[in-house]
Amino acid sequence: MIGLISATAAGAAARDRLAAAWPDRTRVYEGPVGDAVRSAFAECERLVCFLATGAVVRLVAPLLDDKRTDPGVVCVDEGGRFAVSLVGGHGGGANELARAVGEVLGAEPVVTTATDAVGLAGLDTLGLPVEGDVAGVSRALLDGEPVALRAEVAWPLPPLPVAAEGGHGIRVTDRAVEPAEGEVVLRPPSLVVGVGASRGAPVDEVLGLVEAVLREAGLSAASVAELATVDAKADEPGIVGAAARLGVPLVTYPADELAGVEVPNPSDAPLAAVGTPSVAEAAALVRGGELLVPKRKSAAVPAMATCAVVRRPGRGRLAVVGLGPGARDLVTPRARAELRRASVLVGLDQYVDQIRDLLRPGTRVLESGLGAEEERARTAVEEARRGHAVALIGSGDAGVYAMASPALAEASDDIDVVGVPGVTAALAAGAILGAPLGHDHVSISLSDLHTPWEVIERRVRAAAEADLVVTFYNPRSRGRDWQLPKALAILAEHREPSTPVGVVRNASRADESSRLSTLAALDPATVDMMTVVTVGNTATREISGRMVTPRGYRWQEDPATRRSPAAASRTSGSGASASETFETSEETL
Repeated sequence: MIGLISATAAGAAARDRLAAAWPDRTRVYEGPVGDAVRSAFAECERLVCFLATGAVVRLVAPLLDDKRTDPGVVCVDEGGRFAVSLVGGHGGGANELARAVGEVLGAEPVVTTATDAVGLAGLDTLGLPVEGDVAGVSRALLDGEPVALRAEVAWPLPPLPVAAEGGHGIRVTDRAVEPAEGEVVLRPPSLVVGVGASRGAPVDEVLGLVEAVLREAGLSAASVAELATVDAKADEPGIVGAAARLGVPLVTYPADELAGVEVPNPSDAPLAAVGTPSVAEAAALVRGGELLVPKRKSAAVPAMATCAVVRRPGRGRLAVVGLGPGARDLVTPRARAELRRASVLVGLDQYVDQIRDLLRPGTRVLESGLGAEEERARTAVEEARRGHAVALIGSGDAGVYAMASPALAEASDDIDVVGVPGVTAALAAGAILGAPLGHDHVSISLSDLHTPWEVIERRVRAAAEADLVVTFYNPRSRGRDWQLPKALAILAEHREPSTPVGVVRNASRADESSRLSTLAALDPATVDMMTVVTVGNTATREISGRMVTPRGYRWQEDPATRRSPAAASRTSGSGASASETFETSEETL
């Protein structure tokens, strides 16, 4: 919960805007400011104070205890100009909160944490348990000193400017090791402990067995991701209690699924009791991994608990990111976040140049030229399979004539894949032209490098016969100069010569240009590969210099009267209200 505190009418107005934007995440604290801050500090994970920074410093100073547990505090000035991350930038989430508050209120986020200020990922913000000299290693990264990364367990980390060797180090391991001098140890959640137990097994026996097995195997309890068992034991108090005391989730599987897992130590006892010859080993191995500790029994007589330990490799992550049509302000916040998260970036060289400044220090960039789409897709998938966090970039939307389809054709279920939508060239061009895509429309690429022209022509004819607005991608290049005239001729068989045609070159970029023409007047020689051509349907019109395809609302049926929705409602015989007429015509997106 985020506590909101204000002292003046101006502060209350901004406070209420934030509360309205985040109704389920915020709580407004009224009354004397000092009492409100003290209450919110004790009850909330984060605070936003619409007060002077000096006042908040004095109010929270006596309350501060430990940066690992104190709530994050953000200050917003009376004018709503700045959102200052004051306390708990990393551990308390104040840096992230300052940025989020800034987006809602239009305020400038002010973050002074050293790593954030230069774009480095904070070692204590990676979502992994961290031990050792965090301050010293962070300072070495900031100062450009060589910091060695020793990854004993492959895990998808954000970019870090690391080296093969260095006086400082970052060690990624699930083993129970103490950090060396000048070293940080990151504990990935790579261990799965499979557990079996007889009915009524004490929680101390189950927990003691798990802790003893980890200790003897030299493994860290901080890297335990989950306890796993059979469905029949989902409510077994000893297992449930052990998971709770370890602070990890309990995951259960059906007996028939566990019975299909090959294990080194099957037994008749669990088969008779719960329907599978193995519980501990099978539950640990069911999602794959390396069996580090085979089944062990507890020391009690009779033994009432068993466990086994498996190391699951970190799943690589592939984000297929659409960068939009070119303008920086059309790169979505989600796309920016994925670019900063990726330790490996794969893309066309000219697209990489567009967003290079958005990458964090340490990002490994794998770029290539035109015509290497399949190679880039394979490279991105291979890097993800090695356990990296990868971003594969493309212009527009990555799923529209871009990198998503070849990448997903290469990928399998051994990596996580995330799609990040982007503004397409057709949408950017449509916004420049007016509203040409106001009704049903289709996009067709005229490049026959990978698609036979016979297929393209059949699609153009289908669009022409269906009276769809058509946006042509890849309309004309120096080596392909006849496809666009042919496509326009096909459309002309079904549409008037005066049909509006919009031509937009370099949509949303600095050298953007656009013009309206007609199906009869358009000169294909003026079109190139940087151009999007949009051909209207039989209803598309040029209105006040804009290309408009009517949506088809009932109140628009009589263009001579141009009746308003209210007028259409009053004169219609159906008795429907204007809002009913509007909403039944509009599609729900």
